[in-house]
Amino acid sequence: MTKNSKDLLLENLKSSILNDKICPELESQATQLVFGMGNSDADLVFIGEAPGKKEDESGKPFVGASGKLLDELLSVIGLRRSDIYITNIVKYRPPKNRDPSELEKQAFLPYLKKQLEIISPKIVITLGRHSMNCFLPKRKISEVHGSPEVVDGITYLPLYHPAAALYNGSMRQTLIDDFQKIPELISQ
Repeated sequence: MTKNSKDLLLENLKSSILNDKICPELESQATQLVFGMGNSDADLVFIGEAPGKKEDESGKPFVGASGKLLDELLSVIGLRRSDIYITNIVKYRPPKNRDPSELEKQAFLPYLKKQLEIISPKIVITLGRHSMNCFLPKRKISEVHGSPEVVDGITYLPLYHPAAALYNGSMRQTLIDDFQKIPELISQ
């Protein structure tokens, strides 16, 4: 599948979410859908939990403080945003930045899985426990972060969410160490 055909399929999927009225209560209080962005032909897809305030305003994922840290972490391993694709499980901002509910995550999961099917990355990097538990249920992020796991032929790499390092400075080095595993995984 060519990059152009992937881009078109992703646009169609975005339209489907809007047309299907996924989570109308979330949609009604959000500014806009935050679908995802980046290289549709990427080897790496990063998945967060849900858009925050800045993301809701811009329509782009990871543009706030967590996004700036993500950019730094990518730089550490010689990557830029244009090299990856980034999205969230839930595509609308939950009110007051609350955690997405299980029902909200389940409502968006089929669309997220379709996004992954279209992009067909080598590695799916989950950022935080919410996205990890959609693909690797019953795991604890504190026990499995930085350890790749293959499920149904897809390699998942659970990592702490960059926000964790913003709230707890000691997590920054853990994130850097875990990010440094990515280049080796890509080359496998």
